Amino acid sequence: MIPGLIAEPSSAPWSSVFQLQADAPLFGSDRAVPVARFEARDFLGEPSVVVRVAVDGPWSLVLVPSRQVLPSQSSATHPAPAQSAGWLPTSALTPRGAVKNRIVISVSAQSLTITDAAGRPEQTFSVGVGAAGTPTPIGVTGYLEAQYLDPAQGQSVHRIQLTSLHATAADEPYGGADGGLIGIHYEAVSSGAVSHGCVRLGAQAIAAVDALALGTPIVIAA
Repeated sequence: MIPGLIAEPSSAPWSSVFQLQADAPLFGSDRAVPVARFEARDFLGEPSVVVRVAVDGPWSLVLVPSRQVLPSQSSATHPAPAQSAGWLPTSALTPRGAVKNRIVISVSAQSLTITDAAGRPEQTFSVGVGAAGTPTPIGVTGYLEAQYLDPAQGQSVHRIQLTSLHATAADEPYGGADGGLIGIHYEAVSSGAVSHGCVRLGAQAIAAVDALALGTPIVIAA
């Protein structure tokens, strides 16, 4: 948890993503004193994906895969955001590539749609979403942060698609120590309101998401 971060800003979908050549200071709203460090390598040892959503002079506002506040420390009037952001010096960013698609998840329809950059649907799949007590957050936008196999979680064939979004109803709804990050992953039974907040996909659907570029926007709607 990093209290100095900024709650998710409203922003248009992005088409380019970046990476860092070295760890960079991450600033809050005042841009005066660093509140954290954005590491150049992620937990897999791969270059971290950096998504920029705004530019102000020499500064870039980027989404981060860290919490601003824990759900246990929030309230109904000030809920914990699913996505947080921070400011980095633009000079720290190096272009990584382009993203050509978006992922749009509808919790009520229990569907995942892959669209093109203009929002035109290309593929739609049925999915499983969060149960009532551990809901999948809605009205949020994050990005595809990492793709990896994890036999310890029963995923040795289909890669987990880790997002930058966090669960908003519990600190650790999955009983682990991953900070409550929302994953998109394979499950043989991939329908209904059945998960701890993650999005469950069948084999064909997870393969389609796995083919997308890191940094692809993920929009979760009601």
